[in-house]
Amino acid sequence: MKRKPKDVDDYLSDTTKEQRAALQKLRKQIRAIVPQAQECISYHLPAYRLDGHLLVAFGAAVNHCAFYPCSGAAVRVHRDELAGFDTGKGTIRFQPQTPLPAALVKKLVRFRIAENGRRHGGG
Repeated sequence: MKRKPKDVDDYLSDTTKEQRAALQKLRKQIRAIVPQAQECISYHLPAYRLDGHLLVAFGAAVNHCAFYPCSGAAVRVHRDELAGFDTGKGTIRFQPQTPLPAALVKKLVRFRIAENGRRHGGG
């Protein structure tokens, strides 16, 4: 997406059908884990803030989808569980037909909640 999307639905409308389905599933998982998080657009990506602090984000590229735990530590700590996924410092790339397991998404989001709590003294 070349322009800044207005909201998450706007972002998703510009993805392929397969990407949209995978990212909608991820969106529902995140919202179920942390319903009090605020959905927003950050760095042109759908993201979630908790207590005013960035928690996680997701997005689509030409050849993959990605989950951004916004933390290199989250990726390092869960390295074994992420075997089979292409990872970077704070990025987990996946194919729409091979999404991240729900239990792993839950662990990553909870890790980020705890990490933000330690870092910012709250939530």
